[in-house]
Amino acid sequence: MRQVVLDTTDARRLAEFYRELFGLTYRPGDEPPGTGEPDPRGSDWLVLRGPGIGLAFQQVEALPPSTWPDDGVPQQLHLDTTVPDVAELARQHERALALGATLLLDRTDDPDEPLYVYADPSGHPFCVFVG
Repeated sequence: MRQVVLDTTDARRLAEFYRELFGLTYRPGDEPPGTGEPDPRGSDWLVLRGPGIGLAFQQVEALPPSTWPDDGVPQQLHLDTTVPDVAELARQHERALALGATLLLDRTDDPDEPLYVYADPSGHPFCVFVG
C-alpha cells in the first residue's frame, strides 16, 4: 500500500494535525504557503510522507464525523498507532489533546492493552496503544 487517504472539510488543518502528531513531512510542493499567500493545494489534496505508509488528505464539501462508540455514523476506518510503554502513552496523550484531538475512550486501566481512542479534528477515530 502507498498511503491512506482521509476525507476532510479542511485538508490543510488535518494535514498539519497529523504532521505534528506523527512527525511526517509534506510531499514536495504540498508545504504550506507563506503567510497571506493563497493555498490552492490545501483546498484540494495534500500528502504527508515518513517511514511506512503515507497519509493523504482529500478536501470534501461535507463530512459527517463518526459518532463511535455510539450508534449512528460508524468509524468506517481508523488508524492504529503504538508507543513502547505506558509512560510514552501518557506523553502522547497530552500531545494529541494539545494538537486538537478529542478523547473518545480511555482504556489505560487495561493491563493487557492500555490505550486511548481519539477523534482527529475532522472526526476520524484513531488509537494510540502500548504495543
